[in-house]
Amino acid sequence: MHKTTYLLFLTLTCIWLSSCVTARKVNYMQEPDKYIPHYADTLSFEDYELRIGDRLYVYVYSLDEKVTAMYNAGGSNASTMRYQMNGSSGGSYDLYTYLIDDDGNIDFPTIGKVYVRGMTTREVKHKLEEELSALLKEIPGYSTVSVEVNIVNRSFSIIGAQSGRYMINKEKMTIFEALAMAGDLNEFNSRKEIKLVREKEGVTTIKTFDARSKDLVNSEYYYIEPNDIIYIRQIPGYSFGINSASTVLGVTATTISFGVLIYTIVQTGINHVKKYYGGGSNSGGSNGMPAKGGAQ
Repeated sequence: MHKTTYLLFLTLTCIWLSSCVTARKVNYMQEPDKYIPHYADTLSFEDYELRIGDRLYVYVYSLDEKVTAMYNAGGSNASTMRYQMNGSSGGSYDLYTYLIDDDGNIDFPTIGKVYVRGMTTREVKHKLEEELSALLKEIPGYSTVSVEVNIVNRSFSIIGAQSGRYMINKEKMTIFEALAMAGDLNEFNSRKEIKLVREKEGVTTIKTFDARSKDLVNSEYYYIEPNDIIYIRQIPGYSFGINSASTVLGVTATTISFGVLIYTIVQTGINHVKKYYGGGSNSGGSNGMPAKGGAQ
C-alpha cells in the first residue's frame, strides 16, 4: 500500500510541476534572456491614415454665427455635439459625422466631394480650412474659420481571451492599455505569443510578440491602431491547471484518498479470492468446493 501511495504522490507532483503557473509565465516588464526576447529600439508612432468606412467628426469654428450654424447642425457648440455623438441624445452622431465612401471621399456641405483617404486628421483639417476660406472669401464681412477633425468610433478588437470590441479613447494607446481595458489576461492566457493583426492600404500583416519583455516599450509593437485585432491564445494543456498552494493540497489529498479507496477495494477483493480458493482443507472449502490444488 505504501508503494502505491508513493507512486500516486510522485505522479501528481510531476503533473503539478508541469502545469503550475509561475510568475515568470505571467509577469510583464521582465528582463530579456534566452527565453524572453530582446526587441530592438524601433519605437515609432505614426498618425493614423484614414481608410474607407471611417467616420469623421468635423466642427467649423467662426466668429460669424451664420457660418457656424451652416456647418454645425444649427449652431450647436462643439461640446454639445460630442455629447450627442456619445449616444446621450439618441446616438444620432450620423447627423454630425462624414462617412468616407468607397472612393475615399467625404461629402462636405458647400464644398462637395473631398478626397481624404490615406490622409491624417491634421491634413484633413488643413485641407478643409483652405477650401472653406477660399469659398467664404466671396461672402461680405468674411471671417476666418478654423476646423476641428476627429475620427469617430475608433476601436480595436481582442479575440481568443476576453474577446470583445473596445473603444480607443485617446490619440496614442499602448498594448498594455489595450489589455487593461479588456480586464488584463488571466494566468492561463499566453503572453509569450500575442498576435497583432493589422490592415493597412489593403494589406494585412500579422505581428507576433512576447508581452513579458521589458523591451516591448521601445519596440514597434508598443502602440496599437484603430481596427487592430489582438489574438490571445490559451496556453496548451492548461484547460485544467493548478495555480495556488491550496489547490495543490486539495488535489493531492483528493487523489491520495481516491487512490487509497481503490487500493483498499482491490486488495479486499484479492484477499477474498485467496481465502475462497485457498483457505479450506484438502477435502474442500466450507462450501463443499475443492480447495485449489487439493485432491479431487
